[in-house]
Amino acid sequence: MTGPDVLDVAKEAIYALLLMSGPVLGVALFVGLIIAFFQALTQIQEMTLTFVPKIIAVFAGLLLFLPFMGSIMNGLMLRLMERIVAGG
Repeated sequence: MTGPDVLDVAKEAIYALLLMSGPVLGVALFVGLIIAFFQALTQIQEMTLTFVPKIIAVFAGLLLFLPFMGSIMNGLMLRLMERIVAGG
C-alpha cells in the first residue's frame, strides 16, 4: 500500500466518522441550547440540570440514527475490503 492509498483510506475513515457523529452531536447541541434557554428564562442556574436530558436525548438519537450509522460503517468496510481484495 502506497502513501496516497493510506491517505485515501484515512480520508474515507474521517469522513465516515464525521457523518456518523454529526447527527448525535447535533441532537446534544440542540438539547443543550434548549436547556440553556430555559435556564436563562427561569434564572435556574443548576449545573446538573443539563446532564439527564442530554443523556436521554443522546441515547434516543443513537437509537434513531443507528441504522444510518450502520450503513455508513457497512459502506466503509465494503470499500476497505474491495481495496484489500484488489491488492492495494
